[in-house]
Amino acid sequence: MRAIIQRVDSASVEIEGNMAGSIGRGFMILLGITHADTDKDALFLADKALNLRVFDDKDGKMNLSLMDVKGEILVVSQFTLYGDASRGRRPSFTGAAHPAHAIPLYDKFICELRKSKLKIETGRFGADMNVNLCNHGPVTIIIDSR
Repeated sequence: MRAIIQRVDSASVEIEGNMAGSIGRGFMILLGITHADTDKDALFLADKALNLRVFDDKDGKMNLSLMDVKGEILVVSQFTLYGDASRGRRPSFTGAAHPAHAIPLYDKFICELRKSKLKIETGRFGADMNVNLCNHGPVTIIIDSR
């Protein structure tokens, strides 16, 4: 499982012209799932996201987690994180898990995040979405569960 975590001042996702989710200060998480991923990967990434210390403390050092600052999260599924463009000009997406495997893991990841009691918003798995964000820093962290 792979997550692109962006520290944001705000983020939102629209589906078919309708607002599906919107957050303030927190994380915009793009989540990619591959064939070998399991519940263990979803739990690992959820814990990592909630406790990643990339928010400034009173001294301006990145010492605080999302939990510390009571931040919010917007999760968007992104199969293209497993795109392979090493050959040719058209990426191959065979590394991305089929929806039958990916959707339960996407749901598990979101369920784990919701246990934090923070505001968690989402896109819709497999939908064509428009994502808007204001990346703070910018700070962008890539985390793989393996």
